Amino acid sequence: MAHRKFFRPLQLLLLGGHSKTTSDSMTVRFIDLETHACGLIETSGNAPVARGGHSATLVGSRLIFFGGEDRNRRLLNDVCALDLETMTWDAVTTKQTPPAPRFDHTAAINGERYLLIFGGCSHSIFFNDLHVLDLQTMEWSQPEVQGDLVTPRAGHAGVTIGENWYIVGGGDNKNGCPETLVLNMSKLAWSALTSVKERDPLASEGLSVCSALINGERHLVAFGGYNGKYNNEVFVMRLKPRDASRPKIFQSPAAAAAAASVSAAYAIAKSEKLDFSSLNLNSNGVVNNPSEQDLAFEIDELKDEKKVLEFSLAEVRAENSRLTEKVDEVNGTHAELSKELLSVQGQLVAERSRCFKLEAQIAELQKMLESLQSIENEVQLLRRQKSALEQEMERNAAQRQGSGGVWRWIAG
Repeated sequence: MAHRKFFRPLQLLLLGGHSKTTSDSMTVRFIDLETHACGLIETSGNAPVARGGHSATLVGSRLIFFGGEDRNRRLLNDVCALDLETMTWDAVTTKQTPPAPRFDHTAAINGERYLLIFGGCSHSIFFNDLHVLDLQTMEWSQPEVQGDLVTPRAGHAGVTIGENWYIVGGGDNKNGCPETLVLNMSKLAWSALTSVKERDPLASEGLSVCSALINGERHLVAFGGYNGKYNNEVFVMRLKPRDASRPKIFQSPAAAAAAASVSAAYAIAKSEKLDFSSLNLNSNGVVNNPSEQDLAFEIDELKDEKKVLEFSLAEVRAENSRLTEKVDEVNGTHAELSKELLSVQGQLVAERSRCFKLEAQIAELQKMLESLQSIENEVQLLRRQKSALEQEMERNAAQRQGSGGVWRWIAG
C-alpha cells in the first residue's frame, strides 16, 4: 500500500473506524478520486487512540474529531484535531462539562465557530441532547432548545445547509426513528419536516445523507442503512424555502403533537424513492433540465397541497373535538366520584362517632367489672367469716351440753 505525506483536494479521506486490522492510534487512509489509487497517509504529532463511531467535522483546514469507542469498547468524549495542510495531530483541551461519552452521534459546525453534537448512545443509553463547543474559547455548553419533541437516537445522519442542520434516520436498537428533523442552528429550534413508517429504509441506523441540486432546487439524498436488513436504496426529498428558512416553534407537547400531523403535509415528497435510471445526467453528473416548469403545474401542485393541509387541519379539529368530549366525560366522572367521596366521608364521620361511643361504653363496663370483682371478694370473705362463726357456735353448744350432764349426775 502506498504512503502519501500531503493531502490533495481530490482525495477521499477515511479516518479511523473499526476493521480487522488493529492499530493503537488513529490512521488516515485515502482514495484518489482521479486515479482510484488508495493508501495510507503519514501523519505527525500526537495521534489520538484508534476508535470508531466518532464524528469528524471540517472547520477551515482542520478536521475536528469528537467521541467514539475504542477497540476495547471504552467510550470516549475527547476532542482532537487534524491539520489537513501539515497532516499534524493536535489534542484539544476544553473547559466546562463535556457531553457524556458516546458514539454514533452526529456533529456540525455553525458560523465556523460553534461545534454542535447531537444524539448518539452509550452501551445502555440513547441520547437526544444537544451540546455546543465554542472553538474560540474551547468551552462546552448545553443550551436550551425549542420546537418539536425529539426522540433519542444513534446511527443517524446529518447535513447542514446554511443555518439549518437536517437529521435523517437513526434508532435505539429496537425501533427506527421515522421523522426527518431540521435544527435552525441560530434559533436552536427543532422542527419535524416529514415522517415515514418505523420499518421504512429511511428509519434506519447507519445510513448516509447529503444535499444535491436537482433542476436547480435543493434536495436531500439518503442512501443505505440497516433496520433489520441492509438497504441499498436511494431516497430524495425536495426542500421548500419555508422549510429551510422558517422553522416552526412550538412550546408545548400538545401543540407539538398537533403540529406533527400538519408538518408532514409541508413536505411535497414524503421521502419518495427516486428512480435514477429515469434521470437524464450529463457528463458532469448534473441533471439536465429539458424545459421550464409549467406555471399551471405549480398552481395545481399548490392546490393539491392546500387540500392536503385542509384535510390535515380537519383531522386535527376532529381530534380536538374528540379530546374535548373525553375531557367532558372525565370531568363528569370526576364530579360523580367527588359526590360519592363526600358521601363516604360523611358515613366515615358517623362511624367514627359510633366508635367513640362504643369505646366509652366499653370503658364503663370495664370499670363495672372491676367493681364486681371487689364485691365478689368481699362476699367470699363474709362467707368464710360466716362459716367460721357457725363452727364456733356449734362448739359452744356442744360444750354446754357436756357440762349439763355432769351436774345432773352429781345432783342424782
